[in-house]
Amino acid sequence: MKTRLPMEREKPLAMECESSSSEQQTLTNPSSSDGADESNHQVMSEIHLGCPPFSSALHISRFTFPCPPVSDVERSRCDGGEIGQNIDLDEDGDLALTRKGRPSSNVRLKIQHKITSSIPRVGLQVWKAELVLADFVLHKMFTSSDFDGVVALELGAGTGLLGIILAHVAKTVFLTDHGYEVLDNCYTNVHLNSQIFGDHQASVYARELDWNNQWPPVPGSSQLSHEERYKFSWSEEEIDEAMGASILLAADVIYSDDLTDALFNTLQSLMSQGFPKVLYLALEKRYNFSLDDLDVVANGYSHFRSYLKNEEELRQLGIRPLRCFVGKRIDYASIPQYIREYNRGNEVEIWQIKYISETN
Repeated sequence: MKTRLPMEREKPLAMECESSSSEQQTLTNPSSSDGADESNHQVMSEIHLGCPPFSSALHISRFTFPCPPVSDVERSRCDGGEIGQNIDLDEDGDLALTRKGRPSSNVRLKIQHKITSSIPRVGLQVWKAELVLADFVLHKMFTSSDFDGVVALELGAGTGLLGIILAHVAKTVFLTDHGYEVLDNCYTNVHLNSQIFGDHQASVYARELDWNNQWPPVPGSSQLSHEERYKFSWSEEEIDEAMGASILLAADVIYSDDLTDALFNTLQSLMSQGFPKVLYLALEKRYNFSLDDLDVVANGYSHFRSYLKNEEELRQLGIRPLRCFVGKRIDYASIPQYIREYNRGNEVEIWQIKYISETN
């Protein structure tokens, strides 16, 4: 699947949620599903609190943000003549974007999603960490050329919102996930937004990537049925291009230790081959009382941290790390909230992660 993404310019609106299907069913409240297994237990992202509750229908929500510049020349036209000085807050604390000679323009992204889902299908929902990381990516797009013309790969792309935004300046974006239902919804979202990125033409692919399988995948291979496979399996050319990716993205993929193990196995394969890569990962720390620890803990967080070494500490100790992940937490407190339809809070962390091997 190859889609070109241009830019629609509309005034910002509050988040809207509309049904994209006439079929609606009443679901069991997730909090009342005692003893249900993961395949049946329904969960709901707080991002969807304004949508009709307990509906199994697909819905479309709109997310509004300022239109990012596509070149350093356009960035330099900001007020004050310096890159990044066009970012201000109005008297209400909202993001105010002004440029010389023309009013600010806004993008309205349409994302199809479910309001609730089982845990194996959480990729059908929009989650807060995805929106926080999108704010970080948008800030990079406004204030630097770091993402201009890159090849990027998103792991656990879910609805595809983050990668679709990055496609405004990237050369190629691979949106990867597992399972036909999630991939097909991601594919739909790419096409829903195929007219929002104006003159810039990026290639956006929805592709299956199962973290329990090898990387790189065998071209044409997939666990999907024969009828489903043709849309989401990799070609040799796509694998070669993905190997040359410099940017990896992942949001809200840390909630199960087994899944975290599979993720880092895949990351090691991805980041130890081809072009040097940087991963930007956002996670939401969800606190629950643990009977094992008799304390309130963030599920999966300590296991995630166990994979990361502190590069600065190793440098101060004079230790040259070999074959390990080094991580640095990014302080995004000063980054404006570009996407307005959510409450950012302070539960999300963003990490910059690199893989150190004997060759780099």
